[in-house]
Amino acid sequence: MAHTAIDILKEAILLEKQGKAFYINVAEKTDSPAAKKIFFMMAEEEEEHIKFLSKQFTNYDKSQAFITPEGFEKPAEYEASLAVLTGQMRKEISAASFEAAAITAAMDFEKRAVKLYKDRSIEAIDPNEKEIYKMLYQWEMEHEKMLHELNEDLKEAIWNDNNFWAF
Repeated sequence: MAHTAIDILKEAILLEKQGKAFYINVAEKTDSPAAKKIFFMMAEEEEEHIKFLSKQFTNYDKSQAFITPEGFEKPAEYEASLAVLTGQMRKEISAASFEAAAITAAMDFEKRAVKLYKDRSIEAIDPNEKEIYKMLYQWEMEHEKMLHELNEDLKEAIWNDNNFWAF
């Protein structure tokens, strides 16, 4: 069944709201200062996505047109600060912790968002709509990649710490 642009926008906004709520919940519950910062940063990004998609929704609902995607840039210091925080987080949590379980669940959120945005960027006919979903897809891919790398590092650490290697 084909989904309309409005259906996709509604689904995207809901997915971003669920992600934001999840990240805030984890940030509030973790004892790791680095994890707290990372999850709050991710919640802030999801909020930016919600605002961006909500503007698109309102405009599309009124005019059946998408707004040219502009001004949707991450701060320059974002990547550097995230790299420092993920390094700290690796030291503060273990692979069997609440935070590690949250990372696994967050990866699922990000994978769903990536799939939704990638599929829609391919299906969309409107060039602005294509660009919007391509941009969101790339950003969510970065989230998923960062979470995947953290997860892999944590798994590696627990295997090394517990002498799980067969050799």
